[in-house]
Amino acid sequence: MTYFVFEPTSIPGLTHVAPFCAEDSRGYLSKPFEKSIFAAHGIHISPWEELRSCSKKGVLRGLHFQRNHSQDKLVQVLHGAAYDVAVDLREGSETFGKWEGFYLTAENRQMLYIPKGFAHGFLALKDDTLFSYLCGDRYDPASDGGIRWDDPQLAVNWPVEQVENVILSDKDAKLPLLAEFIRQYGPWPMEERA
Repeated sequence: MTYFVFEPTSIPGLTHVAPFCAEDSRGYLSKPFEKSIFAAHGIHISPWEELRSCSKKGVLRGLHFQRNHSQDKLVQVLHGAAYDVAVDLREGSETFGKWEGFYLTAENRQMLYIPKGFAHGFLALKDDTLFSYLCGDRYDPASDGGIRWDDPQLAVNWPVEQVENVILSDKDAKLPLLAEFIRQYGPWPMEERA
């Protein structure tokens, strides 16, 4: 039996989480979220909606965020495997523009808590990768946005060698670079992320 483990990362607020899991010869029982346990570790997510996506190997989704109604997220792979990336876009943050990546798989059951003010994306490393997002605010299509997955300023080290080719949606292929986004919209005011 394993209990919740919360591991801070090099970016304040971004937290790697191993959930409660009881496993035996029949299979396992897992509890990915309990409000009081997360609150005791400084994570105050109030779930608004849960989303799931299923992706073929090579699908890259991201890097996404909302300019208004910024969503903090608890993400986990339920089937398959993904390389998950979070980029700090919080105004005034000492780690602005810094990213971290994590291998999330159905087998390791690990999760990532992504605070408000981050861009998020992942690369599916297996077919039928089922990805779960527990979001702390509503989807706001009017402020839905993102930045390019291959922005040279961010220099995310995606493990593209593990897939035959990267598959993007038309929308994600047309996302701006971070510098272009800031020129168009300006810095991200703190109150717009609340």
